[in-house]
Amino acid sequence: MPTLQQFRYLVAVADHLHFRRAADAVHVTQPTLSAQLRELEGKLGVQLVERARGGVRLTPPGEQIAARARAVLRDVADIVALAQQGSDPLSSTIRVGVVGSLGGYFLPLVIPALHAAHPRLTFYVREGWAADLLTRLRDGALDALFLPLPVEAADLVAAPLFHEPLHVVLPADHPLVGRDVIAPGDLAGEVLMTLESGHRLHDTVAELAQATGAHLSLDYEGTSLDTLRQMVATGLGLSVLPALYVRSEVAREALVVARPLAAPQPGRDIGLVWRRQAVQGSAFGTIADLIRTTLARDAPEVRVIG
Repeated sequence: MPTLQQFRYLVAVADHLHFRRAADAVHVTQPTLSAQLRELEGKLGVQLVERARGGVRLTPPGEQIAARARAVLRDVADIVALAQQGSDPLSSTIRVGVVGSLGGYFLPLVIPALHAAHPRLTFYVREGWAADLLTRLRDGALDALFLPLPVEAADLVAAPLFHEPLHVVLPADHPLVGRDVIAPGDLAGEVLMTLESGHRLHDTVAELAQATGAHLSLDYEGTSLDTLRQMVATGLGLSVLPALYVRSEVAREALVVARPLAAPQPGRDIGLVWRRQAVQGSAFGTIADLIRTTLARDAPEVRVIG
């Protein structure tokens, strides 16, 4: 009989179409993953994957079985959550996904309040790209996500939490440091650096560059907000970074300075997302309410919504 772990390995291969990346995603070695897939194929009596140089693809039966395996894994996760719901869903571990441009400075703001209100509530946190996190949510590998909105899908619930404005971050010796507020025209001709393509923030900054006459840097893209801040400090260009990150990391820096943009100020909406059928739905609503209350009290840089 196939095991749930073997189903997880098959789903990982279906997601990544690459053995090494799939093995990294499920935290095993590539030989272990390959051996377990061969064992699964032996149990089912059918070839699931076709191995080739540099990658892998699923056979037609493999695609169908991987889709069923996703549903099985999701149902098992819901069974576990249902058992926890029988006691107290806010006294268990919730598996949370968060985009890398948010987690490091947002979670420290809200975790203390959540822990104070629900001392037995714990979080397993995974950072990643939005598309990958959404796949893991639908598969049941994660319970809820903190993501930029909108997230429009019939099978998901998105609870808005807050609007986060974006600020211009400049080298401390840049001429625009003398301005209290940066007007759109001030950015004309400037080089704006942002995250790699695929991040929602990249698209927002690209739109700002086009609207203001700034030059979007494609040669020097950041892999994280920290790398963008460090590149600004060396004088490679300017960047546009979220207000909570500015509060956490830029305000204490001597080499970079942040200034707000004039209205209409660009920004992003952040929400809590979960599966519509999730048995912890009411618990997630409670968590969202507590986060809004905490941010309204402790983070004047953002505007609470929802």
